Amino acid sequence: MNLFLNYLVVTALLALVLLPAGLGLARERRIDRQLRDAARREAEPTETESRGGFSREPRTVGPAQCPLLS
Repeated sequence: MNLFLNYLVVTALLALVLLPAGLGLARERRIDRQLRDAARREAEPTETESRGGFSREPRTVGPAQCPLLS
């Protein structure tokens, strides 16, 4: 019985140590998925661009898209 309790304690401690890493990994995967979806939406042509027309709205270039800052 003592051996079983030792294994149980070791398993519980291992789970407590690995839990934050597992939660962090799940969070990182969720953020990566959101960024990938946003990039896909940005890369898709809009309705006016697909018809060959031009949009009247000026496109702003953010710091991540500026070629001088890359």
